[in-house]
Amino acid sequence: MNKHAAAAWLNSIEATVDQILQRVQGEIVMAIPLGLGKPNPLVNALYRRIAASPERRLKLFTALSLEKPQGKSSLEAHFLEPLVERVFGDYPDMDYVKALRAGTLPPNIEVHEFFMKTGDYLGNDGAQQAFVCTNYSFAVRDMMSHGVNVLAQAVASRTGADGRTEFSLSCNPDLSFDLIERMQAQGRPLLAVAMVNHELPFMPGNAVASPDLFGLVLDGPGCSHTIFAPPNAAISWADYAIGLHAASLVPDGGTLQIGIGSLGDAIAQALIVRDGNSEHFKTILSPLCHGELQGRELDKFEQGLYGCSEMFVNGFMRLIEAGLIRRRVFSDLDLQELALQGRMPAKPSLQVLQDLLQRGRISSPLREADLAFLSRHGILKAGVNCSADQLQLGEQSIRNDLRDPAALAAIEACLLGPSWLGATIMHGGFFLGPRDFYQRLREMPEEQLALIDMTRIGFINELYGDSLGSEALKRAQRVKARLMNTTMKVTLLGAASSDGMESGQMVSGVGGQYNFVAMGHALPDARGILMLRSTHDNADGLRSNIVWSYANCTIPRHLRDIVITEYGVADLRGCTDSECVKRLLNIADSRFQTALLHEAIAHGKLEADYEIPAAAQRNSPEMLREHLRPWRNSGVLPDFPFGTDLTADELTIVRALKKLKHASHHPLELVGMILQSLSGEKPVPPAYLERLGLADAKSFKDLFVRRLFASNL
Repeated sequence: MNKHAAAAWLNSIEATVDQILQRVQGEIVMAIPLGLGKPNPLVNALYRRIAASPERRLKLFTALSLEKPQGKSSLEAHFLEPLVERVFGDYPDMDYVKALRAGTLPPNIEVHEFFMKTGDYLGNDGAQQAFVCTNYSFAVRDMMSHGVNVLAQAVASRTGADGRTEFSLSCNPDLSFDLIERMQAQGRPLLAVAMVNHELPFMPGNAVASPDLFGLVLDGPGCSHTIFAPPNAAISWADYAIGLHAASLVPDGGTLQIGIGSLGDAIAQALIVRDGNSEHFKTILSPLCHGELQGRELDKFEQGLYGCSEMFVNGFMRLIEAGLIRRRVFSDLDLQELALQGRMPAKPSLQVLQDLLQRGRISSPLREADLAFLSRHGILKAGVNCSADQLQLGEQSIRNDLRDPAALAAIEACLLGPSWLGATIMHGGFFLGPRDFYQRLREMPEEQLALIDMTRIGFINELYGDSLGSEALKRAQRVKARLMNTTMKVTLLGAASSDGMESGQMVSGVGGQYNFVAMGHALPDARGILMLRSTHDNADGLRSNIVWSYANCTIPRHLRDIVITEYGVADLRGCTDSECVKRLLNIADSRFQTALLHEAIAHGKLEADYEIPAAAQRNSPEMLREHLRPWRNSGVLPDFPFGTDLTADELTIVRALKKLKHASHHPLELVGMILQSLSGEKPVPPAYLERLGLADAKSFKDLFVRRLFASNL
């Protein structure tokens, strides 16, 4: 339990469970990272052992427990089976997830999540009652309040240059370092357990950890497995429109935060289009803005962007590969301020030494502390030392005087480092993406991988100082930040609901959204951007996501800033309530504008004779398709700009199944589909029917479904 003590190495999962049960008496309160960082095989083995031992208790504290997709119907299940086997391989689902879903969690085991996989636990009383509502950056504090005494994490491993084993917290350095340090500072016992998964990419920088950080290290059979890899989702018309609007708000030289899924991919693709052909970008965007492009960012990126996002997603990887994420930030305030002044060239230079001397950051002659600082950042080569009045590197000896032109010339010729060290173009707290995203990380050249720094969530989500950076440094790094998050509902007065429903049912969790919105107000040139599709369509019918009021509030109205739907951008900062209502009406779906207008008037927030501008009264899906169709057909805005794990046949089947599912919630549409199918059964490739379990359909239901499926191909 002492982080400086040598770890005990084990090669058996069951033996590791034995050790945990022996070392921690009484209730085990285990913290495990969100997402990919969970040591699934170890947690499952511990779960089974305690489930069979009623005298022991287990409390799990975590977030985002991932599970392989399962079909909600026989048709979906048949379709998914080979896809899941191909994409997810031997990824082991968590036993506690299956028990929680089935309502069979043993009475001596509790599961508490602070962020749930979106929509997965609606109506699940056990999960809803055990949910812990907290900001991501408060998760360590709240784990400790639950009495955490075990931390278990999956880690990557490699052999260092000195022959020693190095660990990386890889996808999840977000919480563990903080938890270990805080527990130690309070003198509280914590058994930290690492399980080596050799499939995890080894991430350098702040994710690197010594094996001695852990009390137990497990590396053996059954530990390494396929990483959970959700396939890319197709980008819808609405998502592309939102992405185009969002891309037009990102200034060159700025800072970017985006999220996962099709909307994040849409933003990334729109930024790539803007940088690759700004004239195309303007032409695509103009009709979506009714020709009003004033105030939008439309040109290619000369300085590039810096990524600072709690989630490092595939969209960021593609932006790095396209060269848009390239603005370097530095972990030292003086270097960062020089970078903002344009005085940090592509590699270390003599001018940087002189600038640091002028700023008083280093002295002449250079001291040992100066040499350590300069070597740490790559300004001088490793191994430079000073003796008497000389700088020495191997047999090279140069006068230690930065004001001597001859000495400076010799330093430039012999001592300057070849490249920056510790410079970063992307900070992330955790990552998740499709299979090729992980493969790109594994294959990325070391010097490029070093520019991606996976680090603590406190550094990413909080503006204020922590162990990795002062507030002043973060402010200097995060210039012109555009902090983008998705939300579910926005009220006409600017409040947003992103995590739960009016009933109190939790859909997901607040995560870091509140922090980023607040940061958007705290940084002088930043903006907090909330994005949502203007409508949603389900069994209850079509509904507006812009509403008069909503009982659940994630972001209060006093923090309203920028809201984007597929129909435009509403800048709400500093607006009166009346102007806020008007701007949100302008980006609502026109099928709901009149009702919303009357609500606002009835509540005294809008003048009785107000009329929505004519241009905004044409907000419809048909309008979007009309404007975007040429660009989708030409391949500029493809369904899958970053590829897909689905085959062409699978995509065809998915489209037909989606139509069927949609019609099942809309009786009139279903009737029309049935009538269409009666005109005669269309031919279907036998492989499709085999895939869906309909090849030997005999029952009336299966024959009917087969006919409907055929009519939708």
